[in-house]
Amino acid sequence: MTGAVTVKKIGFIGLGIMGGPMAAHLVAAGHEVTGFNLERAAVDRLIAAGGKGAESVHEAVRDADVVITMVPADPHVEKVMYGDGGVLGSVKPGTLVIDMSSIKPSTSIAVAQAGAEHKLRVLDAPVSGGEAGAIEAVLSIMVGGEAADFAAALPLFEALGKTIVHVGPHGAGQTVKAANQLIVAGNIQLVAEALLFLERAGVDTEAGLTVLAGGLAGSTVMDRKGRVMRDRDFKPGFRIDLHHKDMGIVTESAREFDLVLPLAGLTAQLVASLRAQGGGGLDHSGLLLGLERLNGGPQDSSSKQGDN
Repeated sequence: MTGAVTVKKIGFIGLGIMGGPMAAHLVAAGHEVTGFNLERAAVDRLIAAGGKGAESVHEAVRDADVVITMVPADPHVEKVMYGDGGVLGSVKPGTLVIDMSSIKPSTSIAVAQAGAEHKLRVLDAPVSGGEAGAIEAVLSIMVGGEAADFAAALPLFEALGKTIVHVGPHGAGQTVKAANQLIVAGNIQLVAEALLFLERAGVDTEAGLTVLAGGLAGSTVMDRKGRVMRDRDFKPGFRIDLHHKDMGIVTESAREFDLVLPLAGLTAQLVASLRAQGGGGLDHSGLLLGLERLNGGPQDSSSKQGDN
């Protein structure tokens, strides 16, 4: 951040895998952050990082200059915004409300319209980068809303990410995020297929992925997920359940736009298949597990000549 920090009172709703580190970064940047989360342990972690805890959404946001929400899906956003003791009925006029969840563009537009009726400034600002990006404060942030509100929020975004872009009016941030999730899921699936291809051919997969990452095939997905996929370490950084929700946004929006997106449809089905098999709680790199099942299941490690 450049220049002196203007301290803001921030109400932060949703302190999970992504929201927890993000709220802590805002504390570290000098802001007064009061957080609420359904699981108390997450609130306690924010307090340990120097923030404050609240027992309800209303308590977290009632005195805030800025409200940030980071919750899983559309129903959660709607409950936090419109519900009894929710954001819209709890904050003072002029408050900047930033929803950083990944939801339908239409939901973001409706929240912005409801916010305007309460004389609030609203932005949709979903992020990309996963748990690691949140922890390292290197998220990509795609923002929809008024340019003046984006400018007001920019110092806060700079505490959370590195690539921060105002992409258009209300809902545009969510549209760009949906495109992002399509690319990420498709890329993970292709890395999984390349990795299994190398393994079944007996190639040293560490060497193989290293050289692939250095060429045109290289990607952030390969850099961040290649090792954990090789190790079959599917501890969730971004759960299949959430990516399934995001792919639903892609396919639903494509229908609204009368678009035929063949790979989007196939990728959405592969994500849905793994979820239906009980893999919803796995990291989205677990698409490799679904691919293995399509190919007769995992093979004994002794057969992977290149990994011996």
